[in-house]
Amino acid sequence: MSQARRCCCCAQSDEDDEEMSHIVDTISQTSTRHANLPRKDYESLDYDVCYSKPYLDMTEARNTWSSRHLELFRWIVTFSIGICTGLVAVFIDYFVRLLSKLKFGTVEDSILQCSQDGCLVISLLIIVAIDAAFVFIASSLVAIEPIAGGSGIPEIKCYLNGIKVPHVVRLKTLISKAVGVLFSVAGGLFVGKEGPMIHSGAIVGAGIPQFQSITFRKLNFNFPYFRTDRDKRDFVSGGAAAGVAAAFGSPIGGVLFSLEEGSSFWNQALTWRTFFCAMSATFCLNFMLSGLVHNKWGALDQPGLINFGIFTCPESNTDSTCNLWTAYDLLLFIVMGLGGGLLGALFNFINSHLTVYRYRHVNARPRYVRVLESVLIAVVTTSIAFVAAMTLGECKDIKGPAIINGSNAEIGESVRTYFCENGTYNDMATLFFNSQETAIKQLFHQQGTFSLPSLAIFFVFFFFLSCWTYGAMVPSGLFVPCLLCGAAYGRFIGNVLNEYVGYRNIYSGSFALMGSAAFLGGVVRMTISLTVILIESTNEISYGLPIMVVLMVAKWSGDLFNKGLYDIHVHLKGVPHLEWEASKKVEKLRVHEIMETNLTYLYPHTRVRSVISILRTTMHHAYPIITDNTRNEDRDSRMVDSALETQNTQFKKEHTLTRAKEQLQRRESQMSIDLQRMRSSSTRIPNDRHAADEFQTSQSWSQGAYFSSEIRHRNSSIQNEESDRPRAASMEEEHRNHPVDIMSDLSNDSQTHSRDIEDDYRPLTFHGVILRSHLVALLKKGVCYAENSPSSSQRTIRYEELTEDYPRYPDIHDIDLSHINRNMIMDLTQYMNPCPYTVSPETPVSKVFNLFRTMGLRHLEVVNSSGEILGIVTRHNLTEEFLDEKLKVHERNQEEMSESDVIIS
Repeated sequence: MSQARRCCCCAQSDEDDEEMSHIVDTISQTSTRHANLPRKDYESLDYDVCYSKPYLDMTEARNTWSSRHLELFRWIVTFSIGICTGLVAVFIDYFVRLLSKLKFGTVEDSILQCSQDGCLVISLLIIVAIDAAFVFIASSLVAIEPIAGGSGIPEIKCYLNGIKVPHVVRLKTLISKAVGVLFSVAGGLFVGKEGPMIHSGAIVGAGIPQFQSITFRKLNFNFPYFRTDRDKRDFVSGGAAAGVAAAFGSPIGGVLFSLEEGSSFWNQALTWRTFFCAMSATFCLNFMLSGLVHNKWGALDQPGLINFGIFTCPESNTDSTCNLWTAYDLLLFIVMGLGGGLLGALFNFINSHLTVYRYRHVNARPRYVRVLESVLIAVVTTSIAFVAAMTLGECKDIKGPAIINGSNAEIGESVRTYFCENGTYNDMATLFFNSQETAIKQLFHQQGTFSLPSLAIFFVFFFFLSCWTYGAMVPSGLFVPCLLCGAAYGRFIGNVLNEYVGYRNIYSGSFALMGSAAFLGGVVRMTISLTVILIESTNEISYGLPIMVVLMVAKWSGDLFNKGLYDIHVHLKGVPHLEWEASKKVEKLRVHEIMETNLTYLYPHTRVRSVISILRTTMHHAYPIITDNTRNEDRDSRMVDSALETQNTQFKKEHTLTRAKEQLQRRESQMSIDLQRMRSSSTRIPNDRHAADEFQTSQSWSQGAYFSSEIRHRNSSIQNEESDRPRAASMEEEHRNHPVDIMSDLSNDSQTHSRDIEDDYRPLTFHGVILRSHLVALLKKGVCYAENSPSSSQRTIRYEELTEDYPRYPDIHDIDLSHINRNMIMDLTQYMNPCPYTVSPETPVSKVFNLFRTMGLRHLEVVNSSGEILGIVTRHNLTEEFLDEKLKVHERNQEEMSESDVIIS
């Protein structure tokens, strides 16, 4: 027995057998070179558990202390994720404050000096140089790891949706993101740090549970329990929620964000752990800020990074004439929500076109070009902000203190008085020469009036510059810029109502807040989570109803024109993102119409050379394990006389869809369309040149598509597809001369192809699936047995050995196979999943969509009532574009069949 195990790699070669020919027939013969294989940039995460024998053995053998207390470890890891996310947020906020203070302090001294000497150009050059240097550093970090650009929310949204986005949760991405956002925010770009914080929290959630680091290889602990896509995505959900909690001081909003914007799979236990993680991040953040910023260590009542202050009527208007909002204001808020939705749709429209232009003309160039673009945006933004603040601002009276962060803070600490007399402030400079968070608080709580021209100019500049910036090669958040832009919009509406309409008894801070909610909701189209985030940030529950109504109206009005900005960027990147549910129109389709029927499969006992050949020539994630049952069916047909068949046998034959029947139905459907067009063309003559050209085009397309599909079925080489076109053209010419003969030829061809399809798509009994990563691990470990030995002599490996390389499994081209004799046999039954999710071929696509998305599947097998596999459904078969294409084919076939029935009748 031991000798049989040892000689797995040194047994003598054997001749080719029938099994090899069956398997190789299923492989594309275009190329066997690794570099030329068609690869998909995005694959699905595998949320389903592979119940193979090693996994079952591991669950039954969990008798160690660590395995018995696995749930306790899960909570400890969750707490650690929250604490680390809070520390990352503190790091980002502390250095942003430090760099911003250094920049504004240097520039303000220069401005005060130059206001007397008349050398403002020097001040402009100083601030432009500082901002350009900061942005250059931020963009260079993103050039090292491009996925660190942008807010990261679209990528995390895709990850939580079940898509494996390359490099999205790596340590290098975290470093580039966290350090880069320091310089992009301090560099004067109209970006926020909240989106990158959410991405950073998700990376922390993905990394800590692994107890190992590929970058720092010495950090490797023997703890294999959380190294699955299922556990990893749960922790990423908690990390994203912790990022929201740290950014806005909103733990409940963070949980709802992960639920609304991300995870396709959710349960009660995950909700509780995610909330605990968000609360841990909030605790860590408040504790650290209480000492570093407020010098009150241990004062946990301090706000988060984003705090909108306390909304209250001014001390001079504490009588009954001042209310935060009234029922009449709610009607105005609804109109503001409509305007915010329209402005958000315009913002998304412009940014989407800018993004497309970047993809075509900027991203295709060397990375230094993108770095220069980011520096150019910084120079233009800083120049416009400086010139507008120095020349277009108006001097307004300082009326007194404003309540910010729960304390009376003097206006002089946050306003800018450039070129204004004592007791007045420059309203434009106050907005441009402060951090965006401080500018938002000014618009929310400043008792002094911002002039309408200043608000309009600020809104226009900020709108277009932030739209231009989002998508550049820098870490850039979107929440705070949208809040600030919307606050200017809301404050503008409030001032117009106050000065020109005579609507006096209003609180301008409420209108600024509703403007922020309207514009942000119009851009990102979030409702539930954004409502809770804004309520928690304002600490005013009475704003709950108007915020919710404004966000709903903004979303509905914006959805009339386009999708949310995050969804637009997901679509532009070509990510196969699945929405919450399928469109109602796809209910017409059945799963056998959209499934992939060209299967690459394995047998329970397969030769090593067959496994290697399949892995090198395909990139599938899983392979069905099948056995042929053609011989059994032939034997049964001989044993049972057709005249004496029972009703059950007849029902089985008539209602059991097989692979061959499905292929015949697809071919006959196309044939019926072609024959119908030929019959109709033989009874009419196009009456003009345009109709004739259109007729010839349709004929050539249908015949060419039919024959092209036939040749792709028999041989996938490009040369054969090209050689098929002359045949379609000659067939069209022959049809003009002999229409009846050519239709007869098509019928004969159909019968010939039917026999070929019956042979090529023979019935395959389905037994389970085996993962590609497990096959590579088995080859790497040399798991096989000699032909003259029993399968029990095959070496067995534990589940920990199968998954030891997670999450970066080696590729088949990267492992050394010289020690393996390729004529040996592999027993795959021990390592396959015998109970994957399956559906019947008549299952509606809408039901398949919900099952696939809810359970977080990567592949779904279609099996008929006889246990025969017909096809496989993957994420790409459920995308909107693919379903729309199949729906058009379905509707066209129905129309053609209806016309054919009318003509025959």
